[in-house]
Amino acid sequence: MDTAAAAAKLTDPDEATGPGRSCPMAYRYPPAVFAQPASIHARVLYVVGGVYGNPYALDAVETLAAAEAEPPVLLFNGDFHWFDTDPATFATIDQRVARHPALRGNVETELAGDDDGAGCGCAYPDSVDAEDVERSNRILHRLRGTALGFPQVRERLASLPRYAVAEVGGRRIAVVHGDLQSLSGWSLSEDSLRDPLNCRAMAEIARGAAIDIVASTHTCLPVAQWLHPGSGAPVLAINNGAAGMPNFHGESGGLITRISVRPPPFAVRYGTWIPSATPAGDEAGEGVHVHALDLHWPAEAWMQRFRHDWPAGSDGHRSYWQRIAHGPAFYPAQADRLAPG
Repeated sequence: MDTAAAAAKLTDPDEATGPGRSCPMAYRYPPAVFAQPASIHARVLYVVGGVYGNPYALDAVETLAAAEAEPPVLLFNGDFHWFDTDPATFATIDQRVARHPALRGNVETELAGDDDGAGCGCAYPDSVDAEDVERSNRILHRLRGTALGFPQVRERLASLPRYAVAEVGGRRIAVVHGDLQSLSGWSLSEDSLRDPLNCRAMAEIARGAAIDIVASTHTCLPVAQWLHPGSGAPVLAINNGAAGMPNFHGESGGLITRISVRPPPFAVRYGTWIPSATPAGDEAGEGVHVHALDLHWPAEAWMQRFRHDWPAGSDGHRSYWQRIAHGPAFYPAQADRLAPG
């Protein structure tokens, strides 16, 4: 199977069926969309994916941003809603995100519509248990009930783009929710990026649009990895996992992606450096720094709020409590794949 066929197979809507499994055709886009000129230009860019209705995650993002020498551009790449079924929290989350550039994830796309055919719109792979899929569909249905009280918010969510091209230090960045072919694609998940054929397919799509970095979320677990096309320079893929949930076993707090011409002024989880795209370089002559940043929030306060909205026995609690309280069965060494070789 060639790389183009491999890429098509990974996001083929006919590969899985049923609400929560299928990939709606409206979620898909041609790779050529990433050849467009950048619409976002920044010296410091935060890509914030998967807030999942956690207001403390937004607090933590703003705390990091305030520590920067110059204000960063905050770009939310989807699923900023999820657990926020409380109307006041839902409204507050949306108002705070609406101050910044944003993409819609599958959650926002489904909240804006009325068709239950896609369920949560997650396009879960077969590795996700059927009961988890059904619970996610019901979580979305409950959250849509909250969103129905905010018709103007639903209109705004429907108008959000599915992808963006940003530029930092002369480097072009494809910012997506899922992958380079679909809003809910899983080709940039940590397990999919263990497949060399898939990696090459994603790299060739990116290189065909002169993309140097791909920043994604959606799949809930983080990863940073170089992708090598058949020829030409490698592409850096960085998936932040979740800003609003723990990403590593035994830890609380989320992750976001920072891309900047400046080195970070604080400790980072992992990252790399890319030389300037032009001989003259950027103003500081430093190239582009790409890092995963930890978000720290009051864990007990978030757990208390979560339990209030999603008590024991509820769909949200059954699917997510263990992760929120203890983190997933995933470790930093599994996410950081940036070492040579």
